[in-house]
Amino acid sequence: MSNVAPSLAGWMARQRWYATKGRTPAIRVIGSLETMVNEVLVMTLLVIDEAPDVPVLYQVPITARPTPLPGGDHAFIGSSDGLYLYDGPHDPIYAHGLLNTMATEKHVDGSDAQADGHTLAAPGRVVSSRVLKGEQSNTSIIYDVEGETPQVIAKVFRVLHHGDNPDVTTQAALTEGGSGRVPASFGSLTATWTDPGRDEGLAHGHLAFSQEFLPGLEDAWRVALDAARAGTDFTQAAFDLGVATAEVHATLAAELPTVEAGPDEVAAALVSMRRRLTTAAREVPEIAEFKEAIDRVYGVAESRPWPRLQRIHGDLHLGQALQSPERGWVLLDFEGEPLRPMPERSRPDVPLRDVAGMLRSFDYVSGSLAQEKPSVDASAWAGAARRSFVDGYIASSGVDVRAERALLDAFEIDKAVYEAIYESRNRPDWLGIPVAAIARLVERSAPRVS
Repeated sequence: MSNVAPSLAGWMARQRWYATKGRTPAIRVIGSLETMVNEVLVMTLLVIDEAPDVPVLYQVPITARPTPLPGGDHAFIGSSDGLYLYDGPHDPIYAHGLLNTMATEKHVDGSDAQADGHTLAAPGRVVSSRVLKGEQSNTSIIYDVEGETPQVIAKVFRVLHHGDNPDVTTQAALTEGGSGRVPASFGSLTATWTDPGRDEGLAHGHLAFSQEFLPGLEDAWRVALDAARAGTDFTQAAFDLGVATAEVHATLAAELPTVEAGPDEVAAALVSMRRRLTTAAREVPEIAEFKEAIDRVYGVAESRPWPRLQRIHGDLHLGQALQSPERGWVLLDFEGEPLRPMPERSRPDVPLRDVAGMLRSFDYVSGSLAQEKPSVDASAWAGAARRSFVDGYIASSGVDVRAERALLDAFEIDKAVYEAIYESRNRPDWLGIPVAAIARLVERSAPRVS
């Protein structure tokens, strides 16, 4: 299959998960895993794209069939050596093999790469599979499973990074800790590949993982937005969401290492926050106006005692929670903020960062309604939801979040700065939402003159 790579570049450029939009990929295969299943060659290619300034490593699963895949036209890549090439997740041969590799802890040797399956629980017998539509950065496969066993979803990571993916390790720890606040984890697939740029000459990371699939549930963003639009009270739901968040934090603190927030750890966190602020001030003139005031807030936070650091969600907002009639709020997607470097996302952090993220999300409900209809003012609704969420978190955790206001304000501002960068690049009309929040927070944190 030496001629596969030439077929990939144009196809990759059209995929939603291709990160360098508007450029023609300059690709090179650096490793591969190959197996034969019923005359179908199943390949997982590790493809580095050197078109962007910083090269990106992709995982490209492919099946090579001697005859066309029935109903597979939408997943067709091209032809090579007389074989028909398809995007692997859309082919049942690849999809079923992926889940089986995890469940049986199979080892797969390849060319300049090798992979290992890991299992926490058996997912049941698969009846059929299909790809979840609409995803941007990854590809998820939904499996219909026989009997009463929960349905399964496997997430295939398209962009690969050296090191553990926090989405896998965090949710696995929660499952092992007996938490019902996340979908149960079933297994994962890790790989090691050649990387001349690393001292040891090798890199390792997660290729995929599988977990319980919870279909038909509404996320908290939609539930909250509908409530705010109708003027319906959301305080009890927000309180319960605060409880769920605190329970997840407690389980993570019990299952994964925590560290003291010493001077080095605090300094590292502030370096990251100030770096983000510098980027925002350079790109967004509205943020540049507040840079000195934000620096003062960060300085106060730096001088205060910090709680122990632990694994957190890292990108918590209303869209990351599902409302289950049986289990209450269930939290999802522990991969961390997409704009943060991957090593930062697995680093122990302050739980208040998750609290701040959810507070920002309630603010976005109000801002979203104002975008729909400028005459609608849902700020009071958002304020009540924010207070109730904090009440729930305090009730469950025993941590008086309000007594740590200086830290919480700093993290909420940091999140709003992150939002401002995103909005300026993608939705300029929404920029006023994070800018207004920053103005409010720096005003509250400003010294009072008697």
